[in-house]
Amino acid sequence: MNEIAIDVSDVRKTFDGKDFVLNGMSLQIPKGEITVIIGFSGTGKSVLLKHILGLLKPTSGSIKVFGQEITTMTADQLTKFRQRYGMLFQYAALFDDMTALENVLFPLREHRRELPRSQMVEIAMRRLHDAGLDEKHYGKIPSEMSGGMRKRVGLARALALDPEILIYDEPTTGLDPVLTEMVDNLIASTHNLKKGTTSIVVSHDLYAAFRIADNVAMLDAGKLLLFGTPEDFLHSDIELVKRFVAKGVHRKIESQAHEKIEVSRE
Repeated sequence: MNEIAIDVSDVRKTFDGKDFVLNGMSLQIPKGEITVIIGFSGTGKSVLLKHILGLLKPTSGSIKVFGQEITTMTADQLTKFRQRYGMLFQYAALFDDMTALENVLFPLREHRRELPRSQMVEIAMRRLHDAGLDEKHYGKIPSEMSGGMRKRVGLARALALDPEILIYDEPTTGLDPVLTEMVDNLIASTHNLKKGTTSIVVSHDLYAAFRIADNVAMLDAGKLLLFGTPEDFLHSDIELVKRFVAKGVHRKIESQAHEKIEVSRE
């Protein structure tokens, strides 16, 4: 069995003392693999993600990351621990008045102050290259970039501190099919480039999940409904899973479920 990167055990979360957004959530995310978390709206995906990041504390339950219990960490301990994460936000969330290079330099200036600026710039340029951005765009601000460029800069910034866990929050929401495929390819190729990194993708797009995922976790009513491979989902007898698959997957996916994005596995 693969080593576990994140172990969520019987986590419950209520904001009002009555309704539970997470209601006995248990999920083990393997180290070094791509796990896609899916589910209909309101099933707890975003709240689970905030717990994994330590932005929310559970009402009860345990969350261990690389064997460390994060629910009992102090604010300072969490701030330091989060340097092990990289986060690509839904809309890249770049600083509007900073160039591509400056956006990637930001976390290095915040958390690697011991490094000389020349070394920070070298790291930032290498991360932008890893994310597939042409050097001629490094001096552009976000308003001068295409959607695809902004995603690449956001990913480069997420990679800046060489994280052990990469988290993608709805990375293809609102994108056209061509850009969606580009982002999926980018996630897969980045995972391949950063061997050993644990990648977590929160998504509503089951078709895309099947293309890139090693594992898929489907949530329902604040609990884990099914965890398995794309093939497990295609052949599941669970009625809600069958509905989700029918709703979110094109018929052609059955022939493609075994075709992981080749660039990510070469």
